[in-house]
Amino acid sequence: AELAERKRRLACARVEADAGGGIVKAVVSGEGELVELHISPEVVAEGDAEMLEDLVLAAVKEAQARARELARKEMSDLAGGLPPGMLP
Repeated sequence: AELAERKRRLACARVEADAGGGIVKAVVSGEGELVELHISPEVVAEGDAEMLEDLVLAAVKEAQARARELARKEMSDLAGGLPPGMLP
């Protein structure tokens, strides 16, 4: 029951990261699923697709890394003496 509750909380949690000084912001669930992506209109108007792609990728990767850390913290005390990687 405790594990199910923690999984539910992670699914509802939101973690965000930005890139380019806030030009791109990615929001992921606590499970690492991308749920929102915000792009500043100014960067779209500039038409630099390669830079925009890099910023989106950086923001999403950072948000996912933060979500993994949140999940690790949320589940760590449940792991007890289990070897790494044994939690579902």
